[in-house]
Amino acid sequence: MVRLGVTGHRHLDDPDAVGRLVDEVLDDLGPDGTVVSSLAEGADRVGAWRSRHRGWDLVAVLPLAAEDYGTDFSSDESRAEMAGLLDGASEVEQVPPQSTRDDAYLAAGLRVLERSDVVLAVWDGEPARGRGGTAEIVQRARDAGLPLAWLDVGPDGPPRLVKERWPWGS
Repeated sequence: MVRLGVTGHRHLDDPDAVGRLVDEVLDDLGPDGTVVSSLAEGADRVGAWRSRHRGWDLVAVLPLAAEDYGTDFSSDESRAEMAGLLDGASEVEQVPPQSTRDDAYLAAGLRVLERSDVVLAVWDGEPARGRGGTAEIVQRARDAGLPLAWLDVGPDGPPRLVKERWPWGS
């Protein structure tokens, strides 16, 4: 079974289009697998939900204790959504305490990579705007030689799928 790590932006202009591309990636990977996600709003949850609807296992890797992590989300509804995903996870891992919140996010992103065979990144292609952000995790995945499905959500048109080192499907 393949382990799919998910990373990406929290704010998505077209989550439905992103979801359709996630489905395309999942079609390539097959009917069984495990999704590894930090369950942040946006890309992490789209990947988690789409995978879970196919019957895949969920491994949640949290940067902070769930209650503390939840303070970074936009609403009570978002916190409840995360709690529901955590309840359905086959495993929940919290990274060891870090000196800063940014370091905790980086540690969680790196742990997602460590636990993954392939990475799904929902990213605009722009340089990192902070420690532990999507651009840094994508670069680390590339440096590790992991197959990468990059959903390009940049400003130049609708989201598109770019596959790097991709041995599955088309």
